[in-house]
Amino acid sequence: MIREKILLTPEGYNRMKKELDELVRFRRREVIERLKEALEFGHFEENMEYEDARSEQALIERRIAELEGILSRAEVIKKVKDNTIVRLGTRVVIENKNSGEIINGLIVSSVEADPVENKISNRSPVGSAIMGKRVGDEVKVKTPQGNQKYKILEISNHISTTEPFEEI
Repeated sequence: MIREKILLTPEGYNRMKKELDELVRFRRREVIERLKEALEFGHFEENMEYEDARSEQALIERRIAELEGILSRAEVIKKVKDNTIVRLGTRVVIENKNSGEIINGLIVSSVEADPVENKISNRSPVGSAIMGKRVGDEVKVKTPQGNQKYKILEISNHISTTEPFEEI
């Protein structure tokens, strides 16, 4: 079985490492304590505290497994000198030619994507369309809102050469 590498920005890698550490060191222990306390209330079938703690435990363990899987396959992207091409880790300013909306976003992998923070997945319709493009290029994208046309206005390198992260 070939395991695909997951490309992460240094910030994304650090955020996931911190979340994993928090889950393993604190949240897991907290829910185990809740389970112990809930057991003191008696029968499992009628014990809502126990059921709630078991549900939370399942969510925590699932997230721990997910983060461990991502981090075990992670490759942290490095800063490149050429910031004339859209790639992972570049900040882009694009204009939706249909609506005139200007979007200032960071191109990240799908595991780091967050529309609220303008982190655009390289696998999203817009992200995949602009990958490898340059300032001035225009692309047509089929989105849930219909066909859209985007123009790349700016590209800059977002990755910090001083961003501390644990080497993989």
